[in-house]
Amino acid sequence: MKRVLIAGALALAAGSQAFAADLPPPLAPPPRAPATYVPAMAPAYNWSGFYLGINGGYGFGNSSWTGAGLSTGTFNTSGFLVGGTAGANYQIGQFVIGAETDIDWTDVKSSNGPVICGLCVTSNTWLGTARARAGFALDRVLFYGTGGAAYGNIDASANGVLTSTTKVGWTAGAGIEGAFADNWTAKIEYLYADLGSASCGATCGGAPVNVTLKENLIRLGVNYKFGY
Repeated sequence: MKRVLIAGALALAAGSQAFAADLPPPLAPPPRAPATYVPAMAPAYNWSGFYLGINGGYGFGNSSWTGAGLSTGTFNTSGFLVGGTAGANYQIGQFVIGAETDIDWTDVKSSNGPVICGLCVTSNTWLGTARARAGFALDRVLFYGTGGAAYGNIDASANGVLTSTTKVGWTAGAGIEGAFADNWTAKIEYLYADLGSASCGATCGGAPVNVTLKENLIRLGVNYKFGY
């Protein structure tokens, strides 16, 4: 009986090996996907920080003289300006808020004003602003609106008499600023400034009149930002 069992086991083993030899070879494992290189993303530009800069541009607007029984209507003023800028920004997500001030030498004046017992000339030789700014940053580009106070002089001359008055008014505008290096930015902006009116006694008979001055400013600027 033992011989029969042993013989059966040997026959079963031999049959299994023959059957295994007839089976197709196992499939090879699927190839691994190549490793994908993901470059490190550069951090978004940070607009927060204090900055100093310079600005320059062109101003154009209008002036009028009224009172003492006369009215010149409005006449044009224009000229160049250049000065310095200081400010600070704080960034929250993509929103940027801040404050900016500047002071400019200007050569904005009327060159062909009306003649009333003499040529009426309105001019502005210096102008400053103190403004809030708020904008939206797309990495290194900032779109912003701005508004606040404007202050400067209104010079009115006629009949050889010059009256100079310092006035405080308001200003508002918008601009685009771009960072071309980690600490350097450049901007272009538009501002409307209204200095209100000044009293002038340079007309015929010395009677006082109101002299108004309104300006449109287009300025370019370059700023250096401290910190990153």
